[in-house]
Amino acid sequence: MKKVTTSSLLKMKIEGEKIAALTAYDASFAKMFDEQHIDVMLIGDSLGMVLRGDDDTLSVTVEDIAYHTSCVRKGTSRAFVVADMPFMSYATAEQAFTNAAKLMASGASMVKVEGGNWLSSTIKGLVERGIPVCGHLGLTPQSVHVFGGFKVQGRETKQAQEILDAALSLEKSGIQLLVLECVPNSVAKRVSAALSIPVIGIGAGAETDGQILVMHDMFGISANYMPKFSKNYLAEHNDMRAAVTAYIDDVKAQRFPSSAHSFE
Repeated sequence: MKKVTTSSLLKMKIEGEKIAALTAYDASFAKMFDEQHIDVMLIGDSLGMVLRGDDDTLSVTVEDIAYHTSCVRKGTSRAFVVADMPFMSYATAEQAFTNAAKLMASGASMVKVEGGNWLSSTIKGLVERGIPVCGHLGLTPQSVHVFGGFKVQGRETKQAQEILDAALSLEKSGIQLLVLECVPNSVAKRVSAALSIPVIGIGAGAETDGQILVMHDMFGISANYMPKFSKNYLAEHNDMRAAVTAYIDDVKAQRFPSSAHSFE
C-alpha cells in the first residue's frame, strides 16, 4: 500500500473517498491501525485525558507529544501522522517554529494547531519553513475554559459564519487539513463545501470529508465518559482489529456518524 500524503488526502477529497482517522499514542496500536489501513493517525493532546485521567488537555507538554509521536512513528509505515501542538506551545510565532520543529523531528508529517484568524501569520511562517499544518476549529479543547465547558459551537448564525470565515482564512494562510469538532451538521457541510482542502469531522456530522475519533472512545474504554459523537465499536465486534476495520468501513461507506452521533 502506498504511503498516505497530503497529496493523496487531497485526491481522496476530490474523488469523494472518505478519510478515516484515529488518535494513537504508542507503537503497538499504531501498528494495528496501520495494518487495518487507517488513513491518518493523530497524536492528540487528548492523551492528557485518556492516558493520564486529567479533566482537560492543558497540562500536556511538547515533550509529551514528541515522545508519543516517536512511538507512533515506529509502528507506522502507511498512515499519515499528525502531531498536536499543545496548549501555549504556539502562543508566538517563534515558539511555534521551535516546537513544531521538535515534533517534526520526532516523526510527525504535520502539526495541528487550534484557533482562527490570529494564527494566520504563524501558519504562513510554518509553511514557509517546510512544516505542513492542520487547523482545528469549532470546539477547540485548549479553549475549554473560555467556552465554559465542552460545548457544541456554531449553533447561532453569527458564530456559524465566524467558523466558516475562520476556515477560509486558515486555508488561505496555508493549512492543508482542517479538523472541525462539535459543530452542527449544517455548519460542517458548509465548511467542507467551501474549502478545497480536506475537512475531518469529530462530532460534525457525516458530510465532512472524513472522520476522526479518540481511539479510547472508539474502543469504549475511556476513563472519564463516552461523548455523544463517539461509538463503541469494540462492544459490537469483541476484537480490537475487527473493531478498527468496522470503524474504517463505516466511515468509508458513510454509515458513521449517524444522526445519533451528530448535532443539529
